[in-house]
Amino acid sequence: MASVDITYYGHSCFRITERGEITVVTDPYGADLGLPMPKLKGDIVTVSHEAHGHDNIDAVKGHSYVLGGAGEYEFGGVFIYGVPLHHVDEGKAHYNIGYVVNYGGITVAHLGDLTHVPDQATIEAMGEVNVALVPVGGGMALKASAAAEVIGMIEPNYIVPMHYALPGLAMELEPVDKFLKEMGASRVQEENSLRVTATGMPEQPQVVVLTPTL
Repeated sequence: MASVDITYYGHSCFRITERGEITVVTDPYGADLGLPMPKLKGDIVTVSHEAHGHDNIDAVKGHSYVLGGAGEYEFGGVFIYGVPLHHVDEGKAHYNIGYVVNYGGITVAHLGDLTHVPDQATIEAMGEVNVALVPVGGGMALKASAAAEVIGMIEPNYIVPMHYALPGLAMELEPVDKFLKEMGASRVQEENSLRVTATGMPEQPQVVVLTPTL
């Protein structure tokens, strides 16, 4: 039975892996972000946009490929779909790529620094999403209310917040509690990592707050 493990390293950085398949590391950050530098190892690195908190590729040991743009990719039966989630506001472009990773039918969408609520066609282009890794703390990305709206459009099985205030973080973001309140999540599952199996999907969307592995 296929199962995907998701580990959070703080900010927008995750490790996504299935036993015997490739390991994907998303948006690795640099030391100047203020968080302890994690020990990262992976095959594929995805970069949502070029910024010091998201593109420290050298921090990931053993990687063979770096994805930094839209398109369809395949690595040994694992499909990765880079989705343009750019936003243009008052003439200023905010470049951002989201990535949907498909391990044999289990899909994980990392929305990067999404800063606006996309249109329905963009959401539909992502296909079915089992796990949505969504920014919730504001800054250059979604605030809590907009993040909740995006989740309502995607309708994933699991919702994992990212890009929110953490101890030591050298940027001002809102706490994850604001997003939990927007979602009406009174009881939230807190885990060190999330294991997703094809036969164990919750019937109702489930918010999971992952403790950063630092």
